[in-house]
Amino acid sequence: MPSPPVPGLDRRQFLTSLLGVTAAAAGLSGCADNSAAAEAASDAPLASRVPAGTSLQIASYQNAQQLQFKLAGFRDLPFKVANWLNIGAGPDVINAFRAKSLEVANNAGIPPIQAHFQGFDAKIVAINITRKPNYLFATKPGGDIREVADFKGKRLASSQGQAQGVVLLRALKKAGLAYDEVELVPLTSNQFLTALQSGQVDIAPLANTQAPAYLAQYKSARTITTDVVDLLNLLWAPVSVLNDSAKAAAIAAYIPYWAKSQVWTYEHPDEWNEQFYVGTQNLTPAQAKAVTALANKPLFPPRWDEAIAWEQETADLLAEGGFVKKFDVSELFDHRFESIAAKAVPAEYRR
Repeated sequence: MPSPPVPGLDRRQFLTSLLGVTAAAAGLSGCADNSAAAEAASDAPLASRVPAGTSLQIASYQNAQQLQFKLAGFRDLPFKVANWLNIGAGPDVINAFRAKSLEVANNAGIPPIQAHFQGFDAKIVAINITRKPNYLFATKPGGDIREVADFKGKRLASSQGQAQGVVLLRALKKAGLAYDEVELVPLTSNQFLTALQSGQVDIAPLANTQAPAYLAQYKSARTITTDVVDLLNLLWAPVSVLNDSAKAAAIAAYIPYWAKSQVWTYEHPDEWNEQFYVGTQNLTPAQAKAVTALANKPLFPPRWDEAIAWEQETADLLAEGGFVKKFDVSELFDHRFESIAAKAVPAEYRR
């Protein structure tokens, strides 16, 4: 039976529903500025070698990371992977960080902003710039929406703790639509497809990888593409982990493998399609090929200036909507790791 429609929320209710539960459960005030337990980040030089016996718990959404490592031939890592966790959504990552069951994760730019707002101390340690959109907007089956301007008065699935949320906010701003001209329905990305299928929402942002299967199943649905990008694909870790010199050294050692695995995937689309999209995601070869045709070329900047500027713009956009408090995002970046990814890849992948 389809789930009942989610009632509309004003912005304060929307913010509370998305952020309040996690913050309250952790006994936090909801803002890093008010967190008495804020932990000072270490600026100690990174160790040149990983101490023997050091381990990391690493996020690997849909088991993609360890498959990339396997296919690229990365077997003898200088640290032990204690656990690969099938976690991808920003809110889930933050909760796992809090529970100390996860030590480094791959996300977009918005989860670190949300973590800061919730009073959780974490920092960005690697950046991969994305130049092409990773998301598009899908309509519910039978929907008549054809462009972003048609979102006015519609129910839009949004998660302020995830990349999809900021892509939606940027698209609305570009179309000249105010937040109170639409109904933002608070969901996490793993609920978007169900919400579309059941008619809970009129529009949801989907990853390029999700759209082919959805459109194949629902012939009366359509997608709306925009040029809105989510610029940052990043690695980040809790400050408590980065303050452990052995763990920090392991993360510094992990970053080159992470960067090289992104390059390997980009350079071997046919093998990746067969092993991942067809083999584990149940896409057809044609659907897989369509997905990889939209893939971003990995770009690892030697300096993070552009990334910091984009992250500040994102935080300011959220602050304008009343979703977070305004702050200086430069404190989210651990510059000890700044050039590691770029140095690990060929020149054509540095930007």
